[in-house]
Amino acid sequence: MSKFKKGGKKSIPAVNTSALPDIIFMLLFFFMVATTMKEVEMQVKVVKPVADQVVPIEDKDNVDFIYIGFPIDAAVGTEPRIQLDDRLAPDPTVVSDWKSEKAREGKTPFDIVTSLKVHEDVGMRIVSEVKEELRDIDAIKINYSADKTK
Repeated sequence: MSKFKKGGKKSIPAVNTSALPDIIFMLLFFFMVATTMKEVEMQVKVVKPVADQVVPIEDKDNVDFIYIGFPIDAAVGTEPRIQLDDRLAPDPTVVSDWKSEKAREGKTPFDIVTSLKVHEDVGMRIVSEVKEELRDIDAIKINYSADKTK
């Protein structure tokens, strides 16, 4: 009659998984906060011009972006095109209808800034036509997007 038993295989203790849900939720919250959603699928190539004095847009929620550049898809053509959200506009006359549809929560097109992101090699004819369409619906707050020189 001994106090201690000899031999016998000892089992490996189980892994403590009580902290696992906490770790998973911390990772989930991290990725939810750190991830940004892509707003627009680019269909035109825009190489913005450079400028010495660039002022960043502060409230991007009240800004509508119009992209004017050369189509990425060669089947569309090589002429400059206008991209409104995720679609290419057939001509500048649809810009006023698009802008009127984008009016948010009682705001008029006058209250919302329109930012033009224009490829540096695009001529002013198409830009002037877009500006005239915006002027017709009193959307006169226009911002030209540029990259800052280093």
